[in-house]
Amino acid sequence: MPLKKSLLFLALFVSFLTFAQDMQEGFTYLETGKYAKAETFFKTVLKDYPDNKTARLCYGRAIGLHGKPEDANKLFIDLLADYPSDFEVKLNYGESLLWTSNFPKAKTFFKGLIDEDPKSFPALLSYANTLSNLKEYEEALLYVDKALEVLPGNPNALTSKKYMFLGYAYQNQQAQNYEEAERLLKESLKLFNDDKDTLLNLANLYLIAGTFDKAETTYQTIAKNPENKTLALNGLALVNHLKGKEKNALSISTEAYNTIPNLNDTTLIQQTKERYIQALIWNKKFKDAQNLIDTIIEEQPNQNWILALRATLNIYKSDFKKSVADYNRILVNDSSSFDGNLGKANALKAIGKYDNAYTSAENTLTFYDKQKDATNFIKTLNTSFTPFWETKASYSFDNGDNKAFGIQTKIEFPISTKFKWLANYGYRTTSNKVTNNDATSNDFSLGLSYQLLPNITFKGLAGVTSAKANTSDYTQFVTDLSLNIKPIKLQVLDIGFKSEIQSFNAELLDREIVMNNIYANYSLSTNFNLGWFTQYFYTWQNDENARNLLFTSLYYNILPKPSLKAGLNYQYITFKNQVPTIYFSPEKFNAGEVFVNIIKDEAITKPKEWFYELTAATGLQYIEDDSNQSTYRIQGKLGYKFSERALLNLYGTRSNIASATAAGFTFNEIGLRFKWYLFDAPIFRKS
Repeated sequence: MPLKKSLLFLALFVSFLTFAQDMQEGFTYLETGKYAKAETFFKTVLKDYPDNKTARLCYGRAIGLHGKPEDANKLFIDLLADYPSDFEVKLNYGESLLWTSNFPKAKTFFKGLIDEDPKSFPALLSYANTLSNLKEYEEALLYVDKALEVLPGNPNALTSKKYMFLGYAYQNQQAQNYEEAERLLKESLKLFNDDKDTLLNLANLYLIAGTFDKAETTYQTIAKNPENKTLALNGLALVNHLKGKEKNALSISTEAYNTIPNLNDTTLIQQTKERYIQALIWNKKFKDAQNLIDTIIEEQPNQNWILALRATLNIYKSDFKKSVADYNRILVNDSSSFDGNLGKANALKAIGKYDNAYTSAENTLTFYDKQKDATNFIKTLNTSFTPFWETKASYSFDNGDNKAFGIQTKIEFPISTKFKWLANYGYRTTSNKVTNNDATSNDFSLGLSYQLLPNITFKGLAGVTSAKANTSDYTQFVTDLSLNIKPIKLQVLDIGFKSEIQSFNAELLDREIVMNNIYANYSLSTNFNLGWFTQYFYTWQNDENARNLLFTSLYYNILPKPSLKAGLNYQYITFKNQVPTIYFSPEKFNAGEVFVNIIKDEAITKPKEWFYELTAATGLQYIEDDSNQSTYRIQGKLGYKFSERALLNLYGTRSNIASATAAGFTFNEIGLRFKWYLFDAPIFRKS
């Protein structure tokens, strides 16, 4: 009997070894990621051995990793019922919870396994990965370190740790905790020196944080690996664009584009074409960009990335309606598209459809929580509709001994994206010691602005000017009515009527001269940096005089950031009656000048930064048939933005152009301006 039992045991042992060897092929499939073959292999084994635990485990893993996570989960539930205390079965059941994205349940389950065996490497690593999927990165890093204590240097655990660092850094980046995000990414680099994924995340962080020099250095580090050269060049082109170096951006992107024949990665090829087209657009080489876009669209119609580029091109060309059409096509393909949603918001804003622009930007944030560009877009749009108060105090004097001090205050109070209330108040006191004249005026007006159509806005103000001078004391009704029209792309037309009191000096105020003006302003921009502005006034006055004034300016935009432009100005004035002893009123006046203007716009200035503007001009003026006279004009502004809601600036002007006062005059003005937004956001959007 003992011999028979021994022989039976030996037979069973040999049979088991043979069976295990037979399954080695399936194990190899699993280990090498050939899950379809593994599924077929173990399915066949289970036909002969339906209760074999190992075969059931391996089959469960095969189908779970081959796109059938729910089926795998059910299989492991059955296994767990059959082997409730088997730790290996528990581990595989826990992993199936990860496959089905049931992370809360997996968290509880793996924590129980760790309590059962605190030194189990699979349990510790799976628990850490579960926490990472739940974005509980701090604790995830703690447990992956515990796993690495059990198996130091394990590549799977180290890879998991890297992606935990990347996820945790991105989480901090979204919360604008840029220093902490940078620290985490640099910690990751200590594990994987010059790791491409980590370096790309670090470069992207620097781009978002606006530290472009650091981003440039990071991309240069990526470029040290020849395999990543093209990828790095694409990044360097973007950095140069953000630094305002468009020619450099195009040169770098061209270098990357020329490597395409040597590339095999289709994603990288697409990214390189995309960056090259963007660089062409940034440099206003619109025809080249259009030709390349058209070629790609013929080959790959209805692809979101190329539709987004065409939409961007049309935004640069101010064909905003065409851009909206392309963004709508993108959103049909993918409603969560970042380019589609935020790009559409920008285009809608440009054509005056502000409510729809808000909707598109908010849609972006439903898919990309706290995304910086979308958040900033809404913040900028909010600023356009936030009530504000602005006050200017000025002091002026000229070589005719006229002196004046004035205060002007205005309030704009939007109650929707279409309608806003307007209120203005002005106080001015002026005197002349030589003529012994002095006068004081107060101006008050109320009005509204209403967007009739996306491209037409009406503005109307009505009020009174009261003046007290040496020999008169009076009150006059004044108005300002206008339409702002954008008839076609790149063009703006203002037409209006304005009545006002001539108030330059005390003598004019004393005479109660009412000026009624019909005016038009026309502005034309182009896609090749040339611009043209023209203004015409026809004025009739209650002293029976009339005036025609024409001003036109042709200029060229030299640089975008800071804005630098130069050009030619021409001014023509004629009066019906000449009353030179009262005010400057030539029968004909001509003036021409060349000018240069540099400006850092306060609208794009960040809080705790300075903004400025400087204009310098010189030319010639011709009064009647007299000889020409040289002219000059200097205007400057320097300001500081304290916060998103408050700014202050100093400004000044000096000019000897006759139309400013009278022939032979030199005029000077200095002033202080304060602007304060009354609320954090528009009142119609406050929660």
